[in-house]
Amino acid sequence: MQKRKITNSELNRMTTEEFLQAGKLPMVIVLDNIRSHNNIGSIFRTADAFLLEAIYLCGITACPPHRDIHKTALGATETVNWRYFENTVDAITELQSKGFTIFSVEQVEGAVSLEKLTIERGMKVALVFGHEINGVSEEVVNQSDFCIEIPQYGTKHSLNVAVSVGIVVWHVHFTITKNS
Repeated sequence: MQKRKITNSELNRMTTEEFLQAGKLPMVIVLDNIRSHNNIGSIFRTADAFLLEAIYLCGITACPPHRDIHKTALGATETVNWRYFENTVDAITELQSKGFTIFSVEQVEGAVSLEKLTIERGMKVALVFGHEINGVSEEVVNQSDFCIEIPQYGTKHSLNVAVSVGIVVWHVHFTITKNS
């Protein structure tokens, strides 16, 4: 059976103005010292795709405007709210004061395997993703309420950070909307 690809006009995408006015999922992505501008841009696109509340850019994580972020964000830096924090712990502290539950995505003892993660109805979620080599800092892991690990079965046991964001955000989004 031949299939017809859906055209962009048929996708009924929101305008920038509609996006800015739309209700957002109570989820914030926290980037703990991400060095790749292309990863940052890809993460902005993921945040836009799932109507996330915001991205917190911390430490060495670059901020828009930047041509390499823009190249992969494809305009998502204009729709997704973002803030910069010099120190990731300050971002976590602020989110906790606003009632967010902090989940660091990191391979640590006692981490919850992603497929076993459930999110309670109405929970405000902050997902922390770390540096491409060093991961989420120990200090941030220790301040987190929970840690999540993406199960992996090959020889590398690591994923690109933008890929990890996509996997975890999809799962959390699905869990939240399923329980609403």
